[in-house]
Amino acid sequence: MVTGFHNNTPQFRFVGRENVALGVDVERTSEADLLKAVTEAKTLLDPLGFILTGFTSYGDTSSTPGHYVIFWELKAKEGNNGKELDPKVMEECCSQIEDSLHFTYRMYRKENIIAALEIRVVQQGTFEALMDYFISRGASLSQYKTPVCIKSKEALEILDSRVVGKFFSPKTLM
Repeated sequence: MVTGFHNNTPQFRFVGRENVALGVDVERTSEADLLKAVTEAKTLLDPLGFILTGFTSYGDTSSTPGHYVIFWELKAKEGNNGKELDPKVMEECCSQIEDSLHFTYRMYRKENIIAALEIRVVQQGTFEALMDYFISRGASLSQYKTPVCIKSKEALEILDSRVVGKFFSPKTLM
């Protein structure tokens, strides 16, 4: 965003994408906070031989209390030798994300205003199908980036139709 000029040179203030916030109550989690939390949690996948190739999220308010849902597309590393996803490690990933989120989220989670965070693992190719959907709706192929937060009901249907595993944070935050 241009905030002014010095002589003829524009001065900028860098801003993130607007309306990119995840929330289920009055709390809001920014794209940067979510990216940081996912980046920390995905390191737990290394011993399993998996790589996170894409993610997106949404605030599920279909039940009370609502909860955060993070969709992960994973790919086996070369030399994985058929290792499966360990449910305990995936639950640790959920807990790691929760631990990395901001104070308001953790406080609401402790008070059960927000339910346990959920990671839904989707089939490989899901994020390509998601991109195809958004491009069919007018998004530019050269400018496309997977949304950090999904709000489209149709996009959520694409994601949900390809879920191969669901994992929840097992603990209550302190």
